[in-house]
Amino acid sequence: MELRFLLANDDGVESQGLTALSNALKTIGHVTVVAPEREQSTMGHALTLHKPVRLYSVHHEKNLDVYCLSGTPADCVYMGLRHVMKKPPHVIISGINRGVNLGNDIFYSGTVAAAREGALLNIPSIAASMDFHFEPGVHKEAHFEDAASFVRKVAQKVAIEGLPHRCLLNINFPNLPLSKVKGVKVAKQGFRIYSKKIEKRQDQRNKPYYWLGGEYMGFEPIESSDCMAVDQQYISVTPLRIDITQYDFLGELEQWNLGNLLKKNSSDTPKMKVKKKKTFKK
Repeated sequence: MELRFLLANDDGVESQGLTALSNALKTIGHVTVVAPEREQSTMGHALTLHKPVRLYSVHHEKNLDVYCLSGTPADCVYMGLRHVMKKPPHVIISGINRGVNLGNDIFYSGTVAAAREGALLNIPSIAASMDFHFEPGVHKEAHFEDAASFVRKVAQKVAIEGLPHRCLLNINFPNLPLSKVKGVKVAKQGFRIYSKKIEKRQDQRNKPYYWLGGEYMGFEPIESSDCMAVDQQYISVTPLRIDITQYDFLGELEQWNLGNLLKKNSSDTPKMKVKKKKTFKK
């Protein structure tokens, strides 16, 4: 049986990580790439529903078909499954992203969203990211090929073993050759901390505009978290599920008797208690 892979990302169709991944996977199966025509980082799980999207054929060779889409990462998986591929893939892989997607960053990540779109349809999916940031004019070695060789082996394992219902794997790499990586840790989701600063500026017509997105400040010291694993130069592998219900709070929430708030003379909500801030590692 020939394995079929659908690849997407949020860095764009020409990204180094996507190229390394497609080259690694085409040696073990047929690879279909549907990636954004331009960078779509921090796009989250947006779908383009208010305007049309355009699909372009980019490149074709043995075991590799590459397309780009004028849409989001989730759009790419949506189109790949429903329009481009004639048969469903055995595994969907998103990445390899420039920059890690750890902890709470997964909610903003276009990389994770593309894999999540596959998991929504119960197709085994993987998101892969690496601790590398491109800076124009600054040469820094990126070990995408090493990361891609590891993802290839995980993808083969996933194709054989499968994943739980509507589950995806979130893999994050330190930017190191595999020979220098300390190991692999199956990790839980951590929590990254950013400053709350919003920078206000004025344009040439003296009208205000704003830069969002605070400075990275570190992460909470949660034992066995993905943040801690990558910081210690391990590869982190975290299983994520679609159902994010806080089950251990359901019973207590029932005790709130929220139905009483529908009554006209319901009492005001109690005053909030200020909790002590947690420390975190930078």
